[in-house]
Amino acid sequence: MSRVGKRPVTIPSGVTANVEGQTVKMKGPKGQLQFVVHDDVEVKFENGAVKVAPRFKTNRAQALYGTARAQVANLVEGVTKGFEKKLEITGVGYRAALQGKNLQLALGYSHDVVYAIPEGIAITVPKPTEIIVAGNDSQRVGQVAAEIRSYRPPEPYKGKGVKYSDEFIFRKEGKKK
Repeated sequence: MSRVGKRPVTIPSGVTANVEGQTVKMKGPKGQLQFVVHDDVEVKFENGAVKVAPRFKTNRAQALYGTARAQVANLVEGVTKGFEKKLEITGVGYRAALQGKNLQLALGYSHDVVYAIPEGIAITVPKPTEIIVAGNDSQRVGQVAAEIRSYRPPEPYKGKGVKYSDEFIFRKEGKKK
């Protein structure tokens, strides 16, 4: 039984919430988001809070309602604060730069990798070795950061590549003579 799902999601001032059937819509200073809740989960808007409960006593409904509550909480955080992922680039000659609506990455290949920035995502490059991906949708921010990281994931010998700022790279010892 989920303990996270039992707590209602309080809606702060400045955010409007609307529940229509299985669709939860949030609108706030950072934009508007929506999430369609699974049919096994019941969603209600009462007393300035969104409450989530399992509709049936099945294992699937019990498993899904905690997830649905977390998704609704992410909607609230997304329209109020937004989400952000930081990436670090390590390696000689590895760097990033913004060119209009594209992110240009020099990652040791014979050519520069050009990544088109999707709608609703803001990418900033404060230093040539640091990338900040920001937006109001948690899933899209994480997906964009993962796509950028996938161009050159960090390798375990020298640590070269693109990594998350809070990621630890387990280093291996090189070949012995």
